[in-house]
Formats: sequence, structure tokens, C-alpha cells
Amino acid sequence: MGSRFGKTMELSARLGIARELPSPGSALPLAQRYTRWLAKRHYENFTLALWLFPRRLHQHVYNVYAYCRWADDLGDEISPQGDSLELLNWWERELRNCYAGSASHAVFIALKETIEKFDIPIDPFLDLLTAFRQDQRVRRYPNWDVLMGYCRNSANPVGRITLYLCGYRDVERQHLSDATCTALQLANFWQDVSGDLEKGRIYIPLDILSSYGLTEEDLFERRFNEHYVALMRELIARTRGLFAAGLPLVEKVAPRLRVDIELFSRGGLAVLDAIEAIGYNTLRYRPTLTRATQMQFLGRVILGRLYVLLRSNKHTSVSLAGPDV
Repeated sequence: MGSRFGKTMELSARLGIARELPSPGSALPLAQRYTRWLAKRHYENFTLALWLFPRRLHQHVYNVYAYCRWADDLGDEISPQGDSLELLNWWERELRNCYAGSASHAVFIALKETIEKFDIPIDPFLDLLTAFRQDQRVRRYPNWDVLMGYCRNSANPVGRITLYLCGYRDVERQHLSDATCTALQLANFWQDVSGDLEKGRIYIPLDILSSYGLTEEDLFERRFNEHYVALMRELIARTRGLFAAGLPLVEKVAPRLRVDIELFSRGGLAVLDAIEAIGYNTLRYRPTLTRATQMQFLGRVILGRLYVLLRSNKHTSVSLAGPDV
């Protein structure tokens, strides 16, 4: 047991995110300072994202991000594969210890307060680990349903945790959030086809791929043609459908969270627009959104919401569709 623990500590210490990590059993303020440092240093859009949340939630968002970031890096930044799986198993043990009241790692010392304050169940955190383990073992997806199963673990838990932080626990909002989060994940997949091929991964369902007369070899050889264009058009249409299915969530949450949800949804749709703008050739190019485009989305969403809010105030008092975040 001691040798395994020592190896785990040695492997995890390789990560760049471990550089400022406090010692096991650190005090809560020190642990919170670490998760805050990690979020602000390693996620360039955090300042913008947090502006849309009330200040009282900021530290809790840092804590959740730190958990996700550690899990992601344990899966992606450590080799060989066996070591990554061992570290993900260790991270799950730390998570279960946290829920049992015996957190020792700084991330879990900080996260424990968040879990207890908002009564967040362990399931979404475990689902994320399932997805990170799957990344180690699975490189192909035979059909759409199997890919949706992966998204249920890799994307949807983050949305559900966010809902818990904002005081929402009902199934209806969770399902709407799932549609949006899955759509965002898929938009990222179609945007990153070339990069994933370099890692030996194909997220395009193989049955859909073959229905357009394409093979894995065609993808790896970067054979861009009308068949690939038709394939991407179908995948983008399916993804737009999921964004549309999740958009009603915007009207079922408090105003400040509405801006955040609408911003992410429209940002994901803009990624799909960018794919179309380059002629669908994601085999060779990765379309991106400029900072100016991102700020335009933010401005449009906020101005639109302000207009609605002003009209509502003019005619009646504003009624929130749930807890006041």
C-alpha cells in the first residue's frame, strides 16, 4: 500500500498543475487559494465566465474546475496508459474519501465545502471519471448512441453540477442542460477532427461514416471530398438540433445564469457556422472564433437580456424562474 501511494504521489507530481499544490491536510483557506490560482492561471476565459456568476459562487466554481482539471490531466498528461488509469483510480478514491468526510488532497479539501453547501451528489463527479477512463481505452465509436453515451459522462455532468450550484435540482432542467452540454461537446468534436486524428481518435460514428462511403483510412489520409462535406452537414444538423432542444433552459433559470447559458449555446452554434465557413474541411483545418467574435456574442446576449429586462420592469415586476443566483 505504501509503495503504491508513493508511486501515485510521484506520478501526480509530474503535472504542471501540481507546482503550487499545498501539502496533504492543508487548511481550507490555503486549499481555496490553490484552486483559485489553478482556475485563473490555466483557463483564459475564466474571468469572463465568472463575471456572469454572482461573486458568492466564484470560489465554488474554482473548486469544481480544479477537480475537473486534475482528472483531465491525470488522464491526458501522464503516460503510459496504465499509469493514467492508476492515477484516475486514485483520484476516485480521493473523491470517495471526500464524501466520507476525510479529504486530504487540497482540491478535495476545497471541494468538500462546495459539496456540502450545495448538497451535490457524487454521481456527476464519478461520471466524469468514467469518461476520462474511456478516453484511455476507446478510440472509436460504432454508432451515434454509443457516442451519446460517452457525452453523458464527459459533458453533461458539468452542466448538472452548475445547476446544483445555482439551486436547481429538477429533472426537467437537467435534461435541457444535458442537450446543451452534449451539443457543445459534439461541436468541439467536429471542430477538432484533425487534432483528434493525430491522437489516433475518431469521434465520428463509424456507421454514419460508412453510410457516406468513407473509411477510417480516408480520414487519416485527409481525403477531403463531397462525401466528407455531406457527412459534416449531417453531423452539424444533428448538433444544431440538440442546441435547439436545450435552448428553452434559458427561460427556466434566473437572469444572470440565462446570459451564461445563452452565451455558451450561441458560441457553440458559432463554431458550427465557422465549420461551414471553411467549406467543412475539418480534416485539414481547425476553425476558431476570434476574441472579437466572442466579445460580440457577449455584447449581443447581454444587450438582448437588458432589453427584455427593461421591458419587463416597465410593465410588471420581474419574476425569476427559480432560485435567485
